Amino acid sequence: MNQSEVRMVDKDCVAVWGSCLEIIKRNVNPQSFRTWFEPIKPVKLERNVLTIQVPNKFFYEWLEEHFVMVLRRAIKKELGEKGRLEYQILLGDGPHRTAARAGQPGGGRAKKPKKKEQDGALGLVNAKEIKNPFVIPGIKPLKINPQLNPSFTFDTFIEGDCNRLARAASLSIAERPGTTSFNPLVIFGDVGLGKTHLAQAIGNKVVELYPQKSVLYVSCEKFTNQIIDAIRNNAVNDLVNFYQLLDVLIVDDIQFLSNKPKTQEIFFYIFNQLHQNQKQIVLTSDRAPKDLPGMEPRLISRFKWGLSADLQPPEFETRMAIMWAKMKREGVELPDDVVEFICYQIQSNIRELEGVLVSLSAQAMLNGRQIDLELAKEVINKFVNHLHREITVDFIQQLVAEYFNVPVEKLASKTRKRQVVIARQLSMYLAKKLTGKSLKAIGQTFGGRDHSTVIYSCRTVESLMDTDQVFKGKVEDLEKKIRLSLKSNG
Repeated sequence: MNQSEVRMVDKDCVAVWGSCLEIIKRNVNPQSFRTWFEPIKPVKLERNVLTIQVPNKFFYEWLEEHFVMVLRRAIKKELGEKGRLEYQILLGDGPHRTAARAGQPGGGRAKKPKKKEQDGALGLVNAKEIKNPFVIPGIKPLKINPQLNPSFTFDTFIEGDCNRLARAASLSIAERPGTTSFNPLVIFGDVGLGKTHLAQAIGNKVVELYPQKSVLYVSCEKFTNQIIDAIRNNAVNDLVNFYQLLDVLIVDDIQFLSNKPKTQEIFFYIFNQLHQNQKQIVLTSDRAPKDLPGMEPRLISRFKWGLSADLQPPEFETRMAIMWAKMKREGVELPDDVVEFICYQIQSNIRELEGVLVSLSAQAMLNGRQIDLELAKEVINKFVNHLHREITVDFIQQLVAEYFNVPVEKLASKTRKRQVVIARQLSMYLAKKLTGKSLKAIGQTFGGRDHSTVIYSCRTVESLMDTDQVFKGKVEDLEKKIRLSLKSNG
């Protein structure tokens, strides 16, 4: 072929693809056109076969999955019923290219290349060519820093009724990443309940059990910033290729993808590739997947593929256990009444519990003060809008005894008189409901009774309330009196 013939072929190639673009532009939205069609370059036109160059597997698969029909119409219009489209996939940023027969919008699917050839064509480039945004200096290029906090482990995560399901699922995943039905695992709940701790505990356990696996923890904010930088530097392909190398991907605060269509689009592709290759995905969010605003339905659908496990505010006993564990790790000692007071006042945020402990220790050390209830109240005032007025078991006993006209000391005695038994059982029920004390602690204030007696008393009261509306009214009246008495005394 002489020079004039080459120029003619190139000219025809550019002209045909330009006409195709005009058709495509009328059938896709402007953002999709800029993202998925402007980067494409026409390479050659031989008879009825147009070859176009796409950056990598990312573009190739996306075009085939989302735009095959519009491509087919454009090729048929320009090249006739026998018109075909072939892709040339650019590997990395260098000059090495490979031709891949992709979907044939004008005439069915082309014959697939042999597996070895296909692997190259699909953009699985040499690892040395992929830029790693988390490289550990001095280590070979693909050694990934997992970005994990080593203190976030399962051993330091206190289990309670509020988090038992999430912890069990997380441990199962850590022991068999990518092979359980919990993929993805979405851990959701309010701020300060341990989502990040649990997610990173998975990563730390995988690193411990499977040192050869690539694990990465990344906040959604950092991931979004990486996408922005990659777009600015024309390096989206490098970033996508990097994330495809991971065995376990942990993304924190996935709700920050909301209303970021471009970032969602790229994350959708990464998610699909990892999931199809049985790589483990762990996500955290401040709400359930179905409640995420500004999120594409196809992403919501994929988040629901695995398990969504919520974290509830810890109950009193779990808050106490968290405080004791934290005190042990920090080498801090607090009086029992101070620990109970803190755990009663701060009910929904584990970080605030830890913050109070740090502040108390600092106040005691820097100001030479003794840690007591007075100091605890001063510190807690900085963490909560108002202190909960204390409802004590003694206060409940006094009010219930007065209501039933029985001596208060009889509630701790062994007498089986009906009026006293009802008053005792009701006092135990209200103490469990209103004080946050443990069953054992409540039983001790009623003459050293054990926790099983408290459980039986609570069940008896609940059963009576279900069957006796008069009794139910008395219970509600007493509870109201307790709350109003505290309010007036405050």
